[in-house]
Amino acid sequence: MASKSIEIKNISGEKVSTAKLDEAVFGVVPNIHVLHEVCRFQMAARRAGTHETKTRGKVSGGGKKPFRQKGTGRARQGTIRAPHYKGGGVVFGPHPRSYVFKVNGKEVKLALRSALSAKSAEGALHVVEDFGFEKPSTKEANKVLDALKIDGRVTLVLTDAEANAFLSFRNIPRVRTLDVCDLNTYDLIDNKALVLTKAALKRIEEVLQS
Repeated sequence: MASKSIEIKNISGEKVSTAKLDEAVFGVVPNIHVLHEVCRFQMAARRAGTHETKTRGKVSGGGKKPFRQKGTGRARQGTIRAPHYKGGGVVFGPHPRSYVFKVNGKEVKLALRSALSAKSAEGALHVVEDFGFEKPSTKEANKVLDALKIDGRVTLVLTDAEANAFLSFRNIPRVRTLDVCDLNTYDLIDNKALVLTKAALKRIEEVLQS
């Protein structure tokens, strides 16, 4: 399958080489429906689902009948904890539940390919050869973003061997650092720019080509 090229830059923003992007990963037509479904799936999985309201059986008090059954001229009542009383139980209120639903594994991969292809088509994909930080430095990380001329929110994908880069970027509010093993659709699209290291790019193509 035909491939297209992308510039690989150093931390000074200078072009050092080019890489061939696999069309099977970075050149597909984005499937909007699948992107939407997978993002819904991720957001649903993050919901705690611990909301709870008390029914009339769970509200304390109300064990005694408020007044006698007959002879008062009022409608009969069994408890002051009935829903129509102030302080009573809640009718049809929320209760603990799981919001998780299933998504096919092939759809997850297609969503990732769609997100990566969309970023590539938009020109929002950047590849850095290697950050090479000798020690963590947020100041140096900000300089790299300035050199790459990247504004707005950024998703930075790294490998586990780039710990100093992870520690350097994680304190910048507009940057979301992500291990390549934790790659997911929502974090790929919730940004203005996607930055990959050369090693992360290689790993992504290895996994998503199949």
